[in-house]
Amino acid sequence: MTDLRELYLDLHQHPELSLQEFRTAGLLADALRPFGFEVTTDVGGTGVVGVLRNGDGPVVLLRADIDALPVEEKTGLPYASTARATNSDGEDVPVAHACGHDMHATCLIGAAERLVHTRAEWSGTLLVVFQPAEELGCGARNMVDDGLFDRFGKPDVVLAQHVGPLPAGMIAYGSGPVMAASDAARITLYGRGGHGSAPETTVDPVLMAAHVVVRLQGIVSREISPSERAVVTVGRLQSGTKSNVIPETAEIGVSIRTFSEHNAGIVRSAVERIVRAEAAASGAPREPEIEWHGATPVLTSDPDATARTVAAFTEHFGAERLIPNASVNASEDVGVFGTAAGVPTVFWFFGGVDFSNWEPGRAVAMNHSPEFAPEIEPTLTTGVEALVVAARAWLS
Repeated sequence: MTDLRELYLDLHQHPELSLQEFRTAGLLADALRPFGFEVTTDVGGTGVVGVLRNGDGPVVLLRADIDALPVEEKTGLPYASTARATNSDGEDVPVAHACGHDMHATCLIGAAERLVHTRAEWSGTLLVVFQPAEELGCGARNMVDDGLFDRFGKPDVVLAQHVGPLPAGMIAYGSGPVMAASDAARITLYGRGGHGSAPETTVDPVLMAAHVVVRLQGIVSREISPSERAVVTVGRLQSGTKSNVIPETAEIGVSIRTFSEHNAGIVRSAVERIVRAEAAASGAPREPEIEWHGATPVLTSDPDATARTVAAFTEHFGAERLIPNASVNASEDVGVFGTAAGVPTVFWFFGGVDFSNWEPGRAVAMNHSPEFAPEIEPTLTTGVEALVVAARAWLS
């Protein structure tokens, strides 16, 4: 049997950025091969696909994402990541599995092994997918464009899960839209540099950017209906090199989350309008540049397929371990698989926080936080069992 705890610790201590998951992919491929899967690497870049044919029956796709984030881990755990890497902009950055993809990958290895050992009890085909670059929103599309379904077969259902700040051992699910669509923008504002003592001779892009950031926060509260959900976040603001030098440019990174294309259009248009208007009001010497990237569609957990899967969860775990009606404003690209194949996607969350000795007033670390890291158990066991139960709900 695979030592899943050791595999998890290895992945956690050796995180890799999106599209750089070379060691991770190799480790997972090596872990999968002994179970009898036909294993293929380098799918869609650094993706790994395993196929196990076990007689006639449905094709079930089980997916886990494998990339990490440019975040410095501050959990204080003895196995905390100290890794660093060079990002796509050539910058040296810390790297950590601050979103739990190491847990996802480990759970999928565990589920694959368990399904192999019980293959006499089911029939069909397992399509195990370790997907890169989820954090960039392009990994699933890259694998599809690389012929995922032409090369390995079209599934009848796509099953996936995500660990989060819920009580460890619990499973949360939703029916219909469960995660938001996302769009991101890189904005460059242009000014005219000069000496900090003579601002009248310059066009200050820092002040311009400050006005843009504040104005962007009014989009959701004033342009989206209160009955709808949307988020606008400025996650990056960079400009200048010295306190007494007014720079020539300022860069802003914006992320938006919506649950409809209508609202996404409203927000995107508002972002562009505000940026161009503030540049004009500041007397910018040239138009700002706005580059949209990293679009991810709304993730919908198919209602009928979800009901079938949740029924199996209820029978296995008991209703007391299930949390219904879960949805979050974060985004996931796993729905691209189901949409491309024309089959239902089922997505659920499982908890990773031990609340047994939780201190009153202590904040819960969310995914993408430097403090985020799930409890290894019972999180790992729950994640493995959930994938196995879900797969068995669909296999003959």
